[in-house]
Amino acid sequence: MTDELAWLDATAQAELVRRGTVTPRELLEAALARIEALNGALNAVIIDRSERARSEASSPLPDGPFRGVPFLLKDAVAHSAGDPYHCGMQVLKEAGWVEPEDTWLVRRFRAAGFVIAGKTNTPELASSVTTEPLAYGPTRNPWDPSRSTGGSSGGSAAAVAAGMVAVAHGNDMGGSIRVPSSICGLVGLKPSRARGTLGPDFGEYWAMTTHEHVLTRSVRDTAAVLDAVGGPGVGDPYTAPTPTRPFLSEVDADPGRLRVGVRTLRTGDGGESHADGRAAVDAAAALLESLGHHVEPAPLPALDAPGYGDSIAVMFPVFIARELDRWSQKLGRPLEPSVLEPWNAMLAEAGRATSATAYVRAIEVSQGWARGVAAWWEDHDVLLTPMVTSPTPELGFLGPGVDPGEAFGRMGSLATFAMPFNVTGQPAISLPLHHGVDGLPIGVQLVAAYGRDDVLVRVASQLETARPWAARRPPVSAAG
Repeated sequence: MTDELAWLDATAQAELVRRGTVTPRELLEAALARIEALNGALNAVIIDRSERARSEASSPLPDGPFRGVPFLLKDAVAHSAGDPYHCGMQVLKEAGWVEPEDTWLVRRFRAAGFVIAGKTNTPELASSVTTEPLAYGPTRNPWDPSRSTGGSSGGSAAAVAAGMVAVAHGNDMGGSIRVPSSICGLVGLKPSRARGTLGPDFGEYWAMTTHEHVLTRSVRDTAAVLDAVGGPGVGDPYTAPTPTRPFLSEVDADPGRLRVGVRTLRTGDGGESHADGRAAVDAAAALLESLGHHVEPAPLPALDAPGYGDSIAVMFPVFIARELDRWSQKLGRPLEPSVLEPWNAMLAEAGRATSATAYVRAIEVSQGWARGVAAWWEDHDVLLTPMVTSPTPELGFLGPGVDPGEAFGRMGSLATFAMPFNVTGQPAISLPLHHGVDGLPIGVQLVAAYGRDDVLVRVASQLETARPWAARRPPVSAAG
């Protein structure tokens, strides 16, 4: 029964509970058995909640749409009451830091009926596109354990891809849901900015860049979770437009004839993406055309307009410097950049040397750049791009042992199509439509206009039906 449950999506698992075919405790025990069997090879789950989860699964659960479904929470941004919260930081691990309260998003996960079985690995401060923190060690890709899972939601990606759970939390400040989804063969939606809440801790986090959601194996799970946890929190500074109907209603809905633009040239330097990424986009473009959509090249010069790269180089060091100051205050002692891994230490030093006026200018410039990019959607519906622009890196290629300057260039190159849409706030989704010549998954990215998450759900569902991926299993998995 464990293996049968492993490959049911969260929607199907919840239906079993509603029918009385299985109990929440049985679902949880099956998931915990898979985690125990697989985690030694993958290092996806770093914080064990099994005993607390057993108590929760055995108690009356909220009658939400995912009542009794096992779930994993990424150890960054969102936190759960009474559980360790380390954000990949050795200093927090050594301090044994525990958060006393749920964030509002975690309350919504609980209200939806999810049972949090554990917490997943993330790079230090969730600031990398690989998941290899010194505090907890690298998470390994279930498709090839010598390769990265991507980051920063790499622990969640490995767990869902391997069949430990059907759905896991992630967040995306520069590709951190979408890049791991691409590399691990999952569905990864970054919703429109402020589709959900970052409360009560933050109104916005890392300026405009942070988006919370989940990594799944099915479009319907992605849509249904968005229905369950979306919406503003009291006092949020802004919120995304209210959807006209539930996102789950968009699954299998006719998307109409969409105007799709295609781009494979990397942003900034204009170089071509890797051959596997181009092949993935070409195949997806042909499929979209066969489904009746209008598909054409999209040069989109606004993506390459000046200001974006320079602004990011100012903003992100300030974000990391602020993290160091925040944790200094919470721990009650000053923390110097030396407590961080070299990559983050470099950023923190640069952030501390940045003036307030330089930071505000970077925000203004990036927002002006975003207006230019978003204008393309005034007469288009969807942009199709590679999700990553180079092969899945081996562990160590982006890890904390790499010279920080070298790491900066490597990360920027890999995720060149991810970060722009954190700045614009547009919804973007990675879909597992392709495998490279080495057999590893390669996702493609679809981007819609701000607030049009519904368009992405419709077309993603159409593509999932036309080219199903649910039967694919990685070598290290519950099927292995």
